[in-house]
Amino acid sequence: MKRLIPLTLALAFAACSTAALAANPLSVHILDLQSGTPTQGVTVTLEQKTGNDWRQLASGVTNAQGRIAEMYPANKTIEKGDYRIVFKTGEHYARLKQETFFPEIPVQFHVEKTDQHYHIPLLLSPFGFSTYRGN
Repeated sequence: MKRLIPLTLALAFAACSTAALAANPLSVHILDLQSGTPTQGVTVTLEQKTGNDWRQLASGVTNAQGRIAEMYPANKTIEKGDYRIVFKTGEHYARLKQETFFPEIPVQFHVEKTDQHYHIPLLLSPFGFSTYRGN
């Protein structure tokens, strides 16, 4: 019986965490492949393409877990269209006094389904990166 209570609490916490993620349609995460740790303190901007121009919608800074859980403007539904996340990685490497080849990493993506959550992780090293659509 003692094991059931912690399991119940864990499931309730997971449900709350999932609900919080569902509330905002876009999140990001940066993992430093060189150290194997989350990348804290990186400024990330979100832009939406309007015609031929990009318009900034939001900006944030990665937390101690290397995440921004709510990248899309609060209390707004994501619209169909083209978006770009820009990771300002040069700032991170400047703090470390380390050279990098990519001072900014723009990741352009297209949203078609507005009822889904979009998660964009960045796997980062000073001279390379990789990204994908997470969940």
